[in-house]
Amino acid sequence: MATMTVLAPAKINLSLDVTGKRADGYHLLSTVMQSISMYDRVTVSLDHQQQGIILACGRAPIPADSRNTAWRAAALFCEATGLSDGIRIDIEKKIPTAAGLAGGSSDAAAVVFALNRLLPGRISHEQLFSLAAQIGADVPFCLAGGTVLCEGIGEILTPLVPWPELPVLLIKPAFGMSTPWVFSRFRMDASGRRPDQLAVLQAIAERDINLLAASTANVLESVSLAARPELAEIKNMLLAAGAAMALMSGSGPSVFGLFAHADDCLFARDWLTARLPADTIVIATQSTAAGLVTA
Repeated sequence: MATMTVLAPAKINLSLDVTGKRADGYHLLSTVMQSISMYDRVTVSLDHQQQGIILACGRAPIPADSRNTAWRAAALFCEATGLSDGIRIDIEKKIPTAAGLAGGSSDAAAVVFALNRLLPGRISHEQLFSLAAQIGADVPFCLAGGTVLCEGIGEILTPLVPWPELPVLLIKPAFGMSTPWVFSRFRMDASGRRPDQLAVLQAIAERDINLLAASTANVLESVSLAARPELAEIKNMLLAAGAAMALMSGSGPSVFGLFAHADDCLFARDWLTARLPADTIVIATQSTAAGLVTA
């Protein structure tokens, strides 16, 4: 039995703008995504004597069947390549679910990444990314990783100069947010502040955290913060604790703060942990230039 274990990182959105909407209902985006050092552990095994897909995810509150993005990723890979071997996927979840951190998408990317490594030559690099786009909007980025400008519905990727080891304080409240629900309620004419993407790209190229803070925004906050005002309070608390900027990731509810120094991030972690509800996840981490890595 051939096996590979992949560490699948979470992501945050350093900026997020909605630029339009396609006829099929998908929103067009311009967003800078950044991998962070928080990982699910995904193990993919091939069994030539079996057929079908088996997925196990421990006690994580996620489906272990065709409703799971990682399961669908394996099915699409089989369909694209003609693979008939049995596939077992074991996921050890560390990334919170329904959090705006692309945990499910990263797991799916890890599955096709591992299958492509276990079966070299079955599918080209271009086909792999095309397959990723069929699985979900965040999956192409999760396959690439690092610091990337993502456009279209997420399938048009422009790699940027990496900004590794940038201290990140991540706050995940006890509740989740549904991405389809947030997008269904988004209105272009009520989106509030929009990011200055050219300035955002300049800030990333120059590693200027103050310019990034002055130029970025996440337009989906117009929906999520209205629905859950406590997210705005968390942003304010991050700034009060010394963050250079605070922003919601994706459709929420996770909020993150960026810090100039790791010590300040750790101080803010302790300060916020003492003041937020006990069921709130508070994690000090950092950006990473790497995406998927083999364990």
